[in-house]
Amino acid sequence: MTHDEMEKLMSMSLEEKIEHSKKIIKEAVKKYGPENLAVAWTGGKDSTTMVWLFREACKEMGVKMPKCMFIDEGYVFEEIWDIFHQLKKEWDIDARIAKNTDVSDKAKKVGDMVKVSSLNERNKKEIEILEFQEEEFPFEPESFVGNHLMKTVAMNVFLEDNKIQALATAIRWDEQEARIEEDYFSPRKVPPHMRVQPILHFKERDIWDFIFKYKVPFCVLYKEGYRSLGAKGSTVKMSDIPAWEQDLENTYERAGRGQGKEEIMGKLRDLGYM
Repeated sequence: MTHDEMEKLMSMSLEEKIEHSKKIIKEAVKKYGPENLAVAWTGGKDSTTMVWLFREACKEMGVKMPKCMFIDEGYVFEEIWDIFHQLKKEWDIDARIAKNTDVSDKAKKVGDMVKVSSLNERNKKEIEILEFQEEEFPFEPESFVGNHLMKTVAMNVFLEDNKIQALATAIRWDEQEARIEEDYFSPRKVPPHMRVQPILHFKERDIWDFIFKYKVPFCVLYKEGYRSLGAKGSTVKMSDIPAWEQDLENTYERAGRGQGKEEIMGKLRDLGYM
């Protein structure tokens, strides 16, 4: 997609953006079927917006909402769990947890060291792919090793076990430079599946305009000043005013996230991360 095409899509009105997202979703549902699709839901503002759009699009089509995949990387905010359980019940969502328990069971708390030799063969092979040479690593869900094992591997095992052909994710073009070249339908090789990315053209401001216009529930941490939510131990708020009242157009949305991860986002995405 050309830069001009992207700019045109990002400059549409909110209602036009909503309809365009629904179009992408309906195309994916028709092609793969609800049973072969999964929707990645983190409990954050973007993925909750995407889940809302999926529910509406599926209602319009008269089909069942696909299952949702929630990745428990081992250090989730309690407030994220709260909105997860609230909307799972209120929206009647078939939400399933993806977690790499082979790794998490080896640590009592974040920061504990995990011996590579104690892991199963799948995780040992994944560590070899990372070219990690140490005998142990700290259980840190947003470190290079931790992110791959607790998020990407957990996701891939979920896709394999559930025979998922297409996974919808809520990434946006304006959110992170490593995602700027993504398209609405993007094939992945490991495991083989299609990434469906229906809100690429939404801007951060659009998300909040959408949430308030359609009265979509959201995590209370955004009201406290957080703008982007990652793992509990590596996410901080950069302001005390609500996210939607901050200078969204001139400040970096993910400044409160662990910047070590942000710097290697491209490499993480090459390994299959969202």
